[in-house]
Amino acid sequence: MDSFISALQWPAMAVTLLSAWLVASQAKSRRSAGFWFFIVSNILWIIWGWHDGAIALVCLQIGLFALNVRGAMKNDTYIG
Repeated sequence: MDSFISALQWPAMAVTLLSAWLVASQAKSRRSAGFWFFIVSNILWIIWGWHDGAIALVCLQIGLFALNVRGAMKNDTYIG
């Protein structure tokens, strides 16, 4: 199980990069998907950080999780 959790940093990194790409899109559906992928990446980073004892990373990801939930909600109600 330890090696599985240690390996989570790689999919977390990939999902984070994909999320940033999608959030920068002009298409509302891609932006929305980007925020949801960011939320998934936040969860992956929290799991990895907790396991690795990276408490500052965990705190950062909790804050970013809240901002991504806000972004997802605002994107869903965005008119324009």
